[in-house]
Order: sequence, then structure tokens, then C-alpha cells
Amino acid sequence: MVRFDLRFALCCCNAFLRSSSGDSADSQEEDFYHLLDIERDASEDDIKRAYKKRSLQMHPDKLAQRGQTVTAADQERFTRMKEAYETLSDPHKRETYDAIGEKGLKWLEEPFSIDPEELARNFATSSILDRSKIFAIFVAIAIGIFIQPILICLMADGILGPNASWFAVLTPLWTWDAFILFYHTRVIMMGPIHKPDNIPDEEWVDPLPMKRRYVSLARFLLVIVFEIFVALRLQNVIEWKWAVMFIPIYVWEATTLIKKVPIATMEIVTLEELETVIMGKPFAEFTQEEKEGIAKKYSVVPSHNSPEFAMAYKMKNRAKQDIFRLFLRVLFLVFVI
Repeated sequence: MVRFDLRFALCCCNAFLRSSSGDSADSQEEDFYHLLDIERDASEDDIKRAYKKRSLQMHPDKLAQRGQTVTAADQERFTRMKEAYETLSDPHKRETYDAIGEKGLKWLEEPFSIDPEELARNFATSSILDRSKIFAIFVAIAIGIFIQPILICLMADGILGPNASWFAVLTPLWTWDAFILFYHTRVIMMGPIHKPDNIPDEEWVDPLPMKRRYVSLARFLLVIVFEIFVALRLQNVIEWKWAVMFIPIYVWEATTLIKKVPIATMEIVTLEELETVIMGKPFAEFTQEEKEGIAKKYSVVPSHNSPEFAMAYKMKNRAKQDIFRLFLRVLFLVFVI
């Protein structure tokens, strides 16, 4: 049985995953099954035996032992064959590969590797049916956005009748929550983002660390709890004061403050200033603990005239503005409730 996320990708996103002309599909030469010289219904044991056999045939050391000159193409082909084995030997990855190909597998595992131009090219060359599905999704989103306030107004005016339930009226909202909750769950299940081969270990920073993903999920759950409280209050199931009802929002705003304050108060320094004025030693002599402390307190840029400085300065000002707006929202809530 195909997983839910794969069914969704095949049904709704196939127009972006591959072009109908076959340009973005895996060619026979690059097909993982072809690289291992096995059939698509091969068992796990068949895959292991094929890998051992192909390793003996393609490993650069084996080629050298047979007197052949090992070229860069030979090394690349062996690497590709090894990648094919790592994918097909993993049942989860194999199922994804069989459904949406190598490119789709990479996009699901590493969303930041998506090429917008390739997405647009695939969409332009996809079938009318696949493009119609994308159009239908946007129509459904538009309906989902506008139908909720309409239902709330009808309920408030008593048009839906005395027996109407607020939980039923808020069905579009619960639907949106379900989709967003699925997204957060999917992002967490994706696991840590693998370091690209062209980036050194000491320079790699996970753009979406697991801690941030869990915090985002917790913040969204606070919103859901608030929505449930409001629905229960409107349905007269509970009679709490509105000040108590808004506690999840207060906590949500507090987490926003905790996230924005370090950015708003960080100091922007150049690498030269960090080495000579602040630390008093070259960057190469910094310990890992010192580097972590620097990352929390400073934003290090090449120079005050660099694009990195402008970006850090803009981020700092945006954080200050967010904090100001946060206090305005809190003051508004205090006066209202």
C-alpha cells in the first residue's frame, strides 16, 4: 500500500515532479535498477547479491587489479551504483523511488535542493490532467479561505438555526489545522538535513534543526488549543473568563519574544574585530564551545560594507519591529479582554 505522502505527491504534485517529455525522468542508463542489473520486483536478497556482484565488477580497486586504467567516469559510475544500492536496500526509500523517481526522492528528503526553474519547466511540459489538479488545489484553497468567515457570519446572525454547532461551523478551520499539523509532522519525520558533499563539516549549519521543528510544532499546537477553547466557549460548554481563554496565545507570544530578543540584541562584528578586539586570537584557535557562544551573541560578517552586513542589519531591525508589534498586540488583548 502506497504511503499517504506518496499518494498526495502522485495525485496533486506530479506536474512538478517530472515532465511529460521525459527530460526530468530517470533515463534507463541512470535507473537504479539498471545500475544494479536487477528487475524492479527484485527481493532484498537479490539486491544484496547484485550489489556484491557489481562491486566486484565496478570497484576502482578491482579495475586496477585487472590492469585497467581507472578514470573519473569509472569512479563516478561506481559511486552511482553504490547510491542505487543504498536507496533500493532501504524499503522506505525504495517505495518513494518507485513512485516518484530519484529527483522526487531527493526533493522529499532535501526540500532545500528544489530548483524552482526545473519545477516551472516540469509544470509547463506536464499533461493537462496534472495541471488541472494543481488548478483545482488553488481553487480549493480559495474556497477554504473565504468559506470560514461566511459560515461564522451566518452562525452569528442565527441563519443556520438554533441547533447549529460551532464545532461544525468551524469545520474549514479544523481542516486547515489538520493539513498544517500534517506538514509539521512530515517535516519532523524527515529527520536532520544531510550535509551536502561540497560543504566542509566545520562550515555546515543545518538550516532547519530538529529543535526548531519541534518548537514550531509546539507553537502551532498552542494555536489549536486556543481555537478549541474558543469553540467550547461559544458552544457554552465552558464558562471560563476570556483572560483565561487567551493563555495559549500569551504563551505563543512569549515564545515569539524569546526567539526575537537574541536577534534584536545581537552585535554585528567583522571577523577582524572578533579576532583582535573581542577574542584576542585567530579564528582557527577558537574552541567549539567558544564558537557556539559567539553564534549566540554575535553576527560575524566579512566587513561593514559587505552584503552580509546589510542582511544582518536588516534582520536585526526586523526583529526589533516584530518585538514592537508583539507588545502592541499584547496591549490590545489586555484592553479588549
